[in-house]
Amino acid sequence: MIKTSDELKWYVAHTITEYENKVKDSIEKIVENRGISHLIADVRIPTQEVVEEKEDGTKKVVQRKIYPGYVFVKMIMTNETWYIVRNTRGCTGFVGPGSEPVPLSDREVERMGVETVETELNYSVGDTVRINEGSMEGFMGEVLEINKDRKTVSVMVTMFGGREMQVEFDFRQVEPLE
Repeated sequence: MIKTSDELKWYVAHTITEYENKVKDSIEKIVENRGISHLIADVRIPTQEVVEEKEDGTKKVVQRKIYPGYVFVKMIMTNETWYIVRNTRGCTGFVGPGSEPVPLSDREVERMGVETVETELNYSVGDTVRINEGSMEGFMGEVLEINKDRKTVSVMVTMFGGREMQVEFDFRQVEPLE
């Protein structure tokens, strides 16, 4: 059975502390040597810029790992890819129950800063949408505003016998009526 790129998922591999870069480099080299970039598409170590102040009072901007001891691997889980990652020097296993690899959801990937997931909107201001998640699931309303920077949508929802209320939702919490 041939697997397709839409089956690529992000997995988290646990590493020995300070081995994150070595694990990342080793996996990338194996992928390149074996020509399996269709199975293991990306390896990342999320970082953030931090300003450190030295003893002499000077400041320096450095990259600091957000999740020390972890490497994020975007791959199709097969026996081969599991074996490659699991047996990379410095890797102690996958994150999951009993070391059973569990893929991250798109929401987790985005919130953890691993990858920005582009959301394709199939609704616009003035459209009627259905809330598909959360405490207002099943309600409908009119889109008033779309904030692409914050990835939110403001919807006028009618509830409590005709009372209108403006509510803000995450892009994924609403869907257009078809």
